[in-house]
Amino acid sequence: MTQPQLSSVTVDVIESYGNTAKNVIQAYRAGGERLVGYFGKRWESALDESRPQLEKDVAKNASAAQKVLGAYTLKGVTLTADGADTVVDSVVRLAGKGVAQVAANATLFEEKTGVTALNTLAQAAVPAAVTVSNLFGQIEKKSAALASRAAGKPVRAKRAATARKPRARKTAAAA
Repeated sequence: MTQPQLSSVTVDVIESYGNTAKNVIQAYRAGGERLVGYFGKRWESALDESRPQLEKDVAKNASAAQKVLGAYTLKGVTLTADGADTVVDSVVRLAGKGVAQVAANATLFEEKTGVTALNTLAQAAVPAAVTVSNLFGQIEKKSAALASRAAGKPVRAKRAATARKPRARKTAAAA
């Protein structure tokens, strides 16, 4: 098996962070939805108990107000979670592109100068980076379990918790 490149392991770590963030966002979304549902049921239960003391229009308005408030709250949870998902996607995409560009620039620098210190240093850092990548893969799996508990249903981890095969390196000349 060939040793993966530092840039591919770094991208794996970034993607793992992104997947973990998305799992936490999913837990927030599911928890918010469950909380709104719980408060709706409690409101209706309390309203049913006090309905004999209330006029018909007051009970009807109270029930309608709770439904409107619950709908707005759910919309807020959904918009917030969707916005956070979009931000995470953008950050992961941009960070991955940044890592690829740094790797390409380092390769170009070494080709132009003949100094291979950057490549030597990168190769020396790979074993530690793979260990960190595997650790973050485990954290990602735990966050998926948290999201599953919040949602009340299984959530799959986005990827395996191991480093991927090395990616083909693009040089600045090929890009």
